[in-house]
Amino acid sequence: MTAIYLVRHGEADYELIDKRHWPGKLADLAPLTPLGIEQAAIAGEQLSSLGAVKLISSPFTRTMQTASEISCRTSLAIEVDLDLHEWLPDDTFRWHNLAEVRALVADFDSSGGEWPPGERRVWEPLSSVRRRASAALHRAVASVTDDGSIIAVCHEMVIRSITGEVKTRHGEVRYIDSGQLP
Repeated sequence: MTAIYLVRHGEADYELIDKRHWPGKLADLAPLTPLGIEQAAIAGEQLSSLGAVKLISSPFTRTMQTASEISCRTSLAIEVDLDLHEWLPDDTFRWHNLAEVRALVADFDSSGGEWPPGERRVWEPLSSVRRRASAALHRAVASVTDDGSIIAVCHEMVIRSITGEVKTRHGEVRYIDSGQLP
């Protein structure tokens, strides 16, 4: 079994995004706050002695910045896997603010993370997040030839889809082994 450490990115700073009124996916350009950088550095310190052999990351700014802090402490190159991207709250990419996303999250939660039978919603079902994130992690495991662990920097909903844990704090590390992957 390969050890996998799932890391939620540090706290993101959406102030500039809000000031510029950047809609939808442009919010994914938000960098980390100073606290987020500290959270990423702490995660990197926690992971530095594990003997990890691979560091993969979602392509979003907040995850790449978190992965950079971890990379500095583990001496691992960052490999980007698009399938580790955040849950899509609106597949039209037209949301405009956090309030809209929170409303979509509330609908997601009230539906148990899946579309009600016979209905389609704009948000991505948890089963879809699980399929793509699991595929990314399976690819990472298959590419590891040495004994060693994998670090995957991603998002709360990605971690939820894999572990079933509903809340993961910014910078928090969750452990699973490859035998637990869906």
